[in-house]
Amino acid sequence: MAETLKLTCTACGQMNRFPTARLTAGPKCAVCGEKLVSGKVAELDPSAHGKATKGDDLPILIDYWAPWCGPCRMMAPEFAKAAQALAGRARFAKINTQDFPAISQRLGIRGIPLLILWHRGREVARLSGARPAAEIEAFVRSNSAAAV
Repeated sequence: MAETLKLTCTACGQMNRFPTARLTAGPKCAVCGEKLVSGKVAELDPSAHGKATKGDDLPILIDYWAPWCGPCRMMAPEFAKAAQALAGRARFAKINTQDFPAISQRLGIRGIPLLILWHRGREVARLSGARPAAEIEAFVRSNSAAAV
């Protein structure tokens, strides 16, 4: 692993660099002070989505969802459990496709919920449908190894 990591702050969009050894110490954004690796699910807007998927050194799993979608709402607590379990190994975020339909069009999303794993500026894998936390964790683990 590299000596430094770069991560985009999901709150303000600032790119941050910090020593890899500090990953478990809870690094914070140099601009807004938000935790960069918290084990929580971040809510993205199109700008933050674009920046977070462009080249972060830690994989980011994004849940593409909508508030009217029953399976999306049903999966939300499971997604949060998986985020907590994989804190420090991957980051988790979600984006509302109802509020930001251009993201869906650009990515060719035809159904939700849809999970897309991004790493270093490229899409690594997709997983569609509502899933329990264990399946989400297995998906990230198996595809993170392939992304490196």
